[in-house]
Amino acid sequence: MNTSRHVLDQSLVHGEIHPMRRRRLSVHAIGTASLALAMVGASAPATQAKQGTATLSSDETAGLKQITDTYLQRRADAVTTTGAQRSLRAAPAGTTAALAGELEDDFSALAEQGRILKGVNGGYTRAEVEVTPGECKVEGDTATLEVIEDTRLYYPDVQEGEPEYEEYSLPHSLKFNRAPDGQWLLADDRAQVDTTGPAPTTQITEPLDASPEPDSEDEGLKPQAASTDQPIQMAVEEKTVVAAGYNYGRMASYADKHWRNTNSDYRVYGNDCTNFISQAMRAGGWRTTSGSVASRKDNRKWFYASHTWNTSYTWAGAENWYWFAAKHSDRTRILSDIWQMQRSDVLQADWKKDGIIDHTMIVTKRSSREIYMTYHTPSNHIRSSARSERSTPVRPGTHTAPDLLKGTQL
Repeated sequence: MNTSRHVLDQSLVHGEIHPMRRRRLSVHAIGTASLALAMVGASAPATQAKQGTATLSSDETAGLKQITDTYLQRRADAVTTTGAQRSLRAAPAGTTAALAGELEDDFSALAEQGRILKGVNGGYTRAEVEVTPGECKVEGDTATLEVIEDTRLYYPDVQEGEPEYEEYSLPHSLKFNRAPDGQWLLADDRAQVDTTGPAPTTQITEPLDASPEPDSEDEGLKPQAASTDQPIQMAVEEKTVVAAGYNYGRMASYADKHWRNTNSDYRVYGNDCTNFISQAMRAGGWRTTSGSVASRKDNRKWFYASHTWNTSYTWAGAENWYWFAAKHSDRTRILSDIWQMQRSDVLQADWKKDGIIDHTMIVTKRSSREIYMTYHTPSNHIRSSARSERSTPVRPGTHTAPDLLKGTQL
């Protein structure tokens, strides 16, 4: 049987699906005059109610949106090569004093991240941010605005056949406090980032708690983590689009189509990375097995049903998926080096380095010098593997780097 290449990154391991963690993530911005937050402060009318739930005027709502646009653009700018060259630590205008104190350390971490990525493979040349506002609630002197951030980070020195940028989609819950003078100030940003996987480059996370999550039966030892050493010469081997009953092109195309806009035929999990990969495999010809509530924890089964309680663990649990794909079904084979991966191959990782796989990704683009991954939680499209491996700044200035387990050849 023509099997699938499966790369395991032992820093991103995950077991049973758990709700996405909503963490308070610090934010940062570049102090360029054209993007100064002070230019777009939104004032509240003196007659605004101080207690209870209220609504903002259209002008006030537009003001909060403008603050958000400027803030998230400047945050993305911080990790570009221009931002990395800056050593500014001062917090941007338009924030509360409490948040401003935290932003100084955050900016240093983001600038350092930009410098590291520039040294790896050129970093990012520029950033484009689009913000889609959602619900806005006001209670007394506090306003909460829900938004979706869609950001593109552009690659340098793009060669023929390579993507121009990576992109991600990230929900935020932004809190604004009203100052005594009626001005709204940004006080908090809660980005929906799950720390068991690679956070967007623009986000700062806390060090991971490496306590294991025993969501899978003891299946024995895994092979040694895959090498990440990039060879001097790399060959791009296009797999036969259709082989052994599998359509590899459809697997990658499914991921390209649904990385942001989810397929309504499936539910979304709090940690959705492996659910997303299972969908792509099914789109490319993987057949589900028989199964029931009684067998949902059995790693020899792989099936999707109407509810989580009658769907197999292997469908959406990264650790469980690995054992089904690599051991029990022989649908994948393990690679010794991630640079052997081609389009539609799967990379799994142990992000916590606790021996349990917690993240799953698929290759949707491959060039002679880079591998580009697509995944959920967070929703990220064509992110270079080198940037993913070396990204995610954490306090106090260290960086998480996953153990890349195995590449799966599909």
